[in-house]
Amino acid sequence: MSANRAARVFAPRRAAGKIVAVTSPIAVSMVLLAAGRGTRFGGEVPKAFLALRGHTLLERSLERLAAIPVDGAREIVIATHPDDAARLEPLRARFATLGVTAVVAGGDTRQESMRNALAACSPHAHVVLVHDAARPFFPVEAARQAIALAHRDGGALLAVPAPDTLKKVDGTRVLATVPREGVWLAQTPQVARRELLLEAMARAERDGFAGTDDVSLLERIGATVHVVRSATTNLKVTTPDDWALAEAIAAREDEARA
Repeated sequence: MSANRAARVFAPRRAAGKIVAVTSPIAVSMVLLAAGRGTRFGGEVPKAFLALRGHTLLERSLERLAAIPVDGAREIVIATHPDDAARLEPLRARFATLGVTAVVAGGDTRQESMRNALAACSPHAHVVLVHDAARPFFPVEAARQAIALAHRDGGALLAVPAPDTLKKVDGTRVLATVPREGVWLAQTPQVARRELLLEAMARAERDGFAGTDDVSLLERIGATVHVVRSATTNLKVTTPDDWALAEAIAAREDEARA
């Protein structure tokens, strides 16, 4: 889809010569971050381009994003490392069918990749969903709920309650036990109202703040952020030890679809 076509799809309705705010359906810009080098995973091929039962993590994440029920318009923008251009070529035939409207160069940091991706997104989207390509198994219905909550109140993320006792440690020495009640482990997708995300990113850049995830930028400007209960199967493939579990999850899902 061309940029002009995407702009037309996302354009708000007009009545009597004035722009009428669209509250429903919700137009969504989806940003898929795949610019990391995967240094903890190792190997010559970035993990987003590793094939898991015949499909790369990038493909599986794209398919998941395309499956989220969205009443309004949707677009998907991918941020990848400039060195990955050749690795993208075998996938480009599927991009149009999955709703990919642009592929941009990622930056040295998550926020730089976000800024580059947002520049390629439609200015008429109501919310922006951000997802990591290394999480190909997120629950689709939870993502749909996150979109609705973010549109209503400002922001939302998928997360799971911390299952284990938490320890604050200095080196190897335990300093304290951290109560796990009310502590959740953040995942992606994470969703924000577009104007709030742009404001939060501008303030973060001005203040030299680097968030470890996307909604942390919203939190520091006082925006409301909700958690939506996710699943432990929303695994982030980070180290080689994660690969066997990812293969097991993929096998179960592939067999269920067969």
